[in-house]
Amino acid sequence: MTSDSINNQNNLFPTSSGSNESLLILLNRTSEIICKWFSDSDKLGPIPIDSNFECSVPGEQGKSFDVLFSEIESLIYSSFNPVHPGSLAHLDPPPLIISILGDLIAAGLNNNLLAHELSPSVSLLEESICKWFSIKLGFSDLAGGVAASGGTLSNLNALVTARNYAGLETDPKAVYLISEDAHSSFEKCTRIMGLEKNNLIKVKTDKDGCMDMIELKKTVDKCSIEGKRIFAIVATLGTTVRGAIDPIDNISKFCNERNIWLHIDGSIGGIFSITNLPINGIINVHLANSITINPQKILGITKTSSLLIVSNIEILKNTFSTGLPYVSTEKNLINRGELGIQGSRPAEIIKLWLGLRFLGMRGIEDVLNSSIKRRIFFENNLDTYKYDLYSGPLHIISFLPKGMNKNESDSWTLNKRINLIKKNFMISRPLFKNRYYLRAVFGNYNTSESHINDLLKLLN
Repeated sequence: MTSDSINNQNNLFPTSSGSNESLLILLNRTSEIICKWFSDSDKLGPIPIDSNFECSVPGEQGKSFDVLFSEIESLIYSSFNPVHPGSLAHLDPPPLIISILGDLIAAGLNNNLLAHELSPSVSLLEESICKWFSIKLGFSDLAGGVAASGGTLSNLNALVTARNYAGLETDPKAVYLISEDAHSSFEKCTRIMGLEKNNLIKVKTDKDGCMDMIELKKTVDKCSIEGKRIFAIVATLGTTVRGAIDPIDNISKFCNERNIWLHIDGSIGGIFSITNLPINGIINVHLANSITINPQKILGITKTSSLLIVSNIEILKNTFSTGLPYVSTEKNLINRGELGIQGSRPAEIIKLWLGLRFLGMRGIEDVLNSSIKRRIFFENNLDTYKYDLYSGPLHIISFLPKGMNKNESDSWTLNKRINLIKKNFMISRPLFKNRYYLRAVFGNYNTSESHINDLLKLLN
């Protein structure tokens, strides 16, 4: 296409008649570039060789498709590549192929999950998928949920709902409890909710990185003595650094006794709860009031894909409903924009729906089980005479050399990570309790035992 053709209005937007041939050509050309990038990733490595990507900002005149495709290719080849077998740093697995199509369909439809009339089929789809998750988790028929753009937003939706349900929206003594190993985004949630730092109370963890029940009870009793009013306790199902699981069964029973809202941050491990895999510590999840699940972190559902499931969907509706006076709504229909903080939302649920339908429960369990097997293989073959290991029952493991002080280990982790990247292995270096660790996440479906053996040779 020529530079003049960009000014042809028929090429700016899909047309309501005709073949839309221009769009088809562009989609095919884009697909070829992405597929070639995937195929080249083995020789390119997890991170780009050239990180000097330059972004060209808009000018007075629009650019031709040829110019834009040159810039698109530069953008793609300057990106992190999760498909490479050595991409083991974060909870960012390769994208599930069918999920990529879901993103394309969502973009093409451009439906808005704000209201049913703006997304009739997709609204039904989101409601049905959330209901399916509710059933798989063991919740009652009253349960349901809503999708959000990431785990932080899902957790924030849950906390706002819990505080509203407790009637503590404006109470300066309202507090909530998390473990000291919970995700750092809860500090962000605290600020957004207009709370002070001391309204977020952290409970000590045990030697396995799990919330300590004795400490939890002491903390709750102390809050009562000090006149603080607890609107939620957050249990973590899969901590960031070691994949630990808080004692959900005991915490849920305790919350029930004290009439406190229990939210489970299952951003990392919540997806395991819908399976029959024998994961130690995942029990009675359905006794919680709410749970966050992020299928993007291991199933390869393209970003973003996060769900908040609540035991009673009416509580979610009562928290966020405004009536949407500018939208025509049929009776007995729930506008999905009334169930969370976000109003306008893309049809992200499509890629999750396609991914789940494509995999089925057997496929889901295969993806999850394979990730744990890779972690176990790595853990069983890493030299334990040389390293201290920190892991839970999921697919995450962190480690440090034995006998080093903080300064020595901080220097070692920095240099080792740089050296591993040169060998096309990307693992992360999280700061945890004022010390740097090395962490490997084994959710990459392209990583085989031979790749892990190569990594082990570099470490052992």
